[in-house]
Amino acid sequence: MEESKLAIIEQTPRKASREFRRQQFIDATIATLARVGFSRATLTEVAATAGLSHGLIIFHFQTKEKLLTETLQYMAREYRDNWVKALAAAPKTPAAQMDALIRADFTDAICAPDRLAAWSALWAEAQSRPIYQENCAEFDLEYLHVIERLCGELTKEGGYLSMPEHTARAIRVTLNGLWFDLMTMSGPYSRQESLSTMFNMLMAFYPRHFNHQGCI
Repeated sequence: MEESKLAIIEQTPRKASREFRRQQFIDATIATLARVGFSRATLTEVAATAGLSHGLIIFHFQTKEKLLTETLQYMAREYRDNWVKALAAAPKTPAAQMDALIRADFTDAICAPDRLAAWSALWAEAQSRPIYQENCAEFDLEYLHVIERLCGELTKEGGYLSMPEHTARAIRVTLNGLWFDLMTMSGPYSRQESLSTMFNMLMAFYPRHFNHQGCI
């Protein structure tokens, strides 16, 4: 049996709560998406990954779409909670907040291979895009607004000439591109190099606030 399946099974108590079982299936869905992709991530395959019965997954989720929706909601909340926590812990200057926001995208938990592969499997399939829009558009907009606000504060504080809305868009697109490279490239550059790339870009817009290592 594969290592990922064993890990899930070994953590299973004989009697588990409804919430625990549902979380098991969500974790198994992420692992399955990462391993076999969207089209082959059937309820049967997910149940096998979790080491649980097909009947039990039907009881909890009924359909593949419902399971994928809850998995996507879980991953989106996990992503949001990660950057919100990072901002709360960082100093309240705009440069330190931007530094924390960027670093949050490349933490071990969020930028882990299984998470990247699962996101890639979902983004690659046209049939999953309506599910993504319905469940993640609000989170995406909130994140963009935070970047725009920080860009505005940095521009004002440093007397820069760049337009905050355009800079925010460039930051978001670059982050997405770096994630895409980490998902798909053969022998990708490291997460640390991705982080350095982001700070190199920020240094071009805000040279008095950032260097290659982060905020000054």
